[in-house]
Amino acid sequence: MSLWEYANPKRFMAISGWVLPPVALLAVGVTAVGVGWGFFFTPEDYRQGSSVKIMYLHVPAAMMAINAWVMMLIASLIWLVRRHHVSALAARAAAPAGLIFTLVAIVTGALWGQPIWGTWWAWDPRLTSFLILLLFYFGYVALWEAIENPDTAADLTAVLCLVGSVFALLSRYAVNFWAQGLHQPASLSVAPGERMAMVFKLPLYVSMLGFGFMFLALVLAGTRTEIRARRLRVLLERERMG
Repeated sequence: MSLWEYANPKRFMAISGWVLPPVALLAVGVTAVGVGWGFFFTPEDYRQGSSVKIMYLHVPAAMMAINAWVMMLIASLIWLVRRHHVSALAARAAAPAGLIFTLVAIVTGALWGQPIWGTWWAWDPRLTSFLILLLFYFGYVALWEAIENPDTAADLTAVLCLVGSVFALLSRYAVNFWAQGLHQPASLSVAPGERMAMVFKLPLYVSMLGFGFMFLALVLAGTRTEIRARRLRVLLERERMG
C-alpha cells in the first residue's frame, strides 16, 4: 500500500474516523497524568522553588509550537510538489493548534521568568524568535481566511510557511546560537551531562507525550472539518450553477 493513498480524502476520512477517538482519549488522559504528576507529586526545586513546575505546561507547549510548524512545512511541501489537497488542509488545520501552543508557551514562559529573572519579558533571542513565530502563525491563519480560492490560498500559505520555518528553527536553537541570552539551555538533551533529576524528568516526558497526542487529535479533527467544509462548498456551488 502506498503512503499517498492516505491523501485520498475518502480514505483519510475513513481511517481518521477510526483513529481520532482513541487518540483524543489518550490526549486527555496522558496530559492529565503528566501535568497532574508534575504539579502535585514532584518536589520544589532548590533554586526555583515551586515556580519550576510551570515547565510541565511550558516545555511541552513550546515543543509542540515548533513541531506544529515543522509539520505544516512538510505538509506544505507535499502540497507544492504533489498537489494533494489533504496535505494542504492538514497544514491549515495544524495552524490554530500551533498558534495556541505558542501563546501558551509565551504566557507560561512569562509566569516562569518573572520570579527567576525579575521581569515578565526580555528581548532574549529565544523569546524574540518565539514572538515572531507567533506573528507568523497569525499571518498564516489570516492569509487562509483572506483568499477565497482554496488552491491559491494553499500556494501562498505554503510559501509563508517556508519563510516562517527560519524562525521555527531559531526558536529551537536560539540558546545555542546566542550564549548571552537569558533563556536557559535545553533541559532535555542527548548531549552528555545530567541537566534534570529523574523525579522531574519522568512527568515531563509524560506531559510532552500528552501534548503530542493532543496535537495529533486536533489536526485529525481539524482536517476532517476542512474536508467536510470543502465538500459542502462544492455542493453549494454545483447547486447554484445547476
